[in-house]
Amino acid sequence: MFSPRRCGPFGLVFIVVFVLIACVSFVDAQPLNDLPNPYRTIENHFKMPEGRIWGSTSAVDIDPDGTSIWVAERCGANSCAGSDLPVVLKFDQDGNLLRSFGASMFLFPHGFHVDADGNVWVTDAQGPDGEDSNRDGKGHQVVKFSPNGEVLLALGTPGVPGDGTDGLLYTPCDVVTAPNGDIFVSEGHSGQYPNAPPETVARIVKFDKNGKFIKYWGQLGSAPGEFKTPHGLAFDSRGRLFVADRGNNRIQIFDQEGNFLDEWTQFGRLSGIFIDANDMLYGADSESNDSRNLGWRRGLRVGSARTGEVRHFIPDPDRNPGRGTTAAEGVAVDVYGNIYGAEVGPRALKKYVR
Repeated sequence: MFSPRRCGPFGLVFIVVFVLIACVSFVDAQPLNDLPNPYRTIENHFKMPEGRIWGSTSAVDIDPDGTSIWVAERCGANSCAGSDLPVVLKFDQDGNLLRSFGASMFLFPHGFHVDADGNVWVTDAQGPDGEDSNRDGKGHQVVKFSPNGEVLLALGTPGVPGDGTDGLLYTPCDVVTAPNGDIFVSEGHSGQYPNAPPETVARIVKFDKNGKFIKYWGQLGSAPGEFKTPHGLAFDSRGRLFVADRGNNRIQIFDQEGNFLDEWTQFGRLSGIFIDANDMLYGADSESNDSRNLGWRRGLRVGSARTGEVRHFIPDPDRNPGRGTTAAEGVAVDVYGNIYGAEVGPRALKKYVR
């Protein structure tokens, strides 16, 4: 073990320089595209009702039983406007559909969370456009369902966009709950685009367990505590909030009061993030290419939420950099270690097993 007394001044300088280098390495990480891939892909595992096809799917999570898989699917397309199909689907380990609900309630089901009591949370990341009447009175909300599909709580006002100053929501990307029941919502789906105006909403919003607005933090930008499309959320075992700040090609880590703790870039340009009970971090990079994140490949990266070490990489088989989104946007992992990737571009839910 190093001791300052035994090292002397040169030893202290070495330690300081070493620590600084270690910190910088996570802020400006080199592309991690050649890591081991111990997983094999299972396609077409999940069985949809007859006549229904998979739509774009960015939302997936695991039931408290550790084995059942929940998803929110965009009604066989990339939007549920005008559709009467149920959005929320629950599957067993064999891919059989067990339950569905949430029909005619959403425009663009996006973020997803299943809490410790089995309640299902869904974000609706679009709103009315002034043209399509099927969109009127919907969107800009987070809805909490019981495991049987009863609406228990709604955050935001349907069809009414917020301005980023209070509890009204604007294109909420994701939602997660803390052990004490506090609710955290990431919002602002358009901040990653180069022409995003300065007033674009880009923040984390905190509510209490009953949906009362508590506070928010963040604005459009790239400094610590600023965001360009905070796309995914997850807690580690220490209660730290991990934010997939997609437009900035990084993870930002905060305490539950919004104090900035750290910044990591070694997992790529993450759309989705999942942290299991052992603090293994699973990151879904669906957008990296040479124009958005130079040198990085799309795919799923697996590593430690404690140390930041990235250990495995499941590459996207589609290497075409021209497509906007391929591979998984959403990611979840069951009690057996099987990974589930929810895909928007290919419109699929894939299973990865070791």
